[in-house]
Amino acid sequence: MDRDLPTFLGLPEDDDAAPDVVVLPLPYELTTSYGQGTADGPIACLEASAQVELHEVLLGEDLPAGLRFRTETPWSSEAGSLLEQLDDIEAFLRPWCGGDVFPLSLGGEHGILPPMLAALRDHPALGGDLSRLTVVQIDAHADLRSELDGEPYSHACAAARALDLGVGRLLQVGVRAHSLEEQKRIDDDERITAWFARDVMAPSGGEAAWASLLDALHALEGPVHLTFDLDGLDGTLVPATGTPVPGGLTFWHAIQAIEGVFSAPKATVISADVNEIARQADSPLTQFTAAMLATKIVGAHALARREGRWSAVGDAQQGRRTPLPRKTFSSMGND
Repeated sequence: MDRDLPTFLGLPEDDDAAPDVVVLPLPYELTTSYGQGTADGPIACLEASAQVELHEVLLGEDLPAGLRFRTETPWSSEAGSLLEQLDDIEAFLRPWCGGDVFPLSLGGEHGILPPMLAALRDHPALGGDLSRLTVVQIDAHADLRSELDGEPYSHACAAARALDLGVGRLLQVGVRAHSLEEQKRIDDDERITAWFARDVMAPSGGEAAWASLLDALHALEGPVHLTFDLDGLDGTLVPATGTPVPGGLTFWHAIQAIEGVFSAPKATVISADVNEIARQADSPLTQFTAAMLATKIVGAHALARREGRWSAVGDAQQGRRTPLPRKTFSSMGND
């Protein structure tokens, strides 16, 4: 890694040691449709993470809690088309998706999700079959559009393209801004279960709906990917994200959801991402909130390791960064 770049949590890192957790910055911003700034979000998050307290109450000790972290040099691409850039993201991520290390990606717009899931296909827990994977999506938006402004790989279509790749189950949390097309897909696609913000955050009845969600998270089984779009939080917490929406999760709802996903006794969270991070110019609130969520994900992963819900499998990937030849997206065309 370029050591002029910040490390996650400001911790010292040993480039010669195989990591347990790898943090993968993805400064991708090609299809944002409202606010801008996600290209600078991952670095802003890493910078802010140096101010996060290291104590993890779940562990009863400070991070890294015996784990070795590696913060990778941010992804970059000179590819000339959107689909070729998605291929490049997939190639960047795949060496870290072999099951021996826990990958946490920092984005970048939510369009990073399809190549991230494509990179996971060869994970030993999936064996090339994404129908085994459950995606838990915390998000203000359903991201189930067929296209936005003529682009099917827009950030607004990320969950739809994930399902097109063959993902077996999608659990959505906090949705409160979606189209009629998306509502119909939620109603008609048996793979999708949505907990809308109007239900889980309602002043009357919200507590029962939230408890039902936590029960569903506890009942998760098999491999899981957690994708956390910052706008899933109430907009007052992340005003710099591209599309802040009122009425979202509080910080403590988010923490409880993350802990719930990782503590499911029959599930294994094999990867995670925090996305739609943008640098807030007048305050560090947005990027610091993103860093806090990323830290909680790492802490919950560390507890899952300790309690036997995650163990390293596959071959050691230390230092292997050569992109693999698969071209998932450019080979599809852009119809």
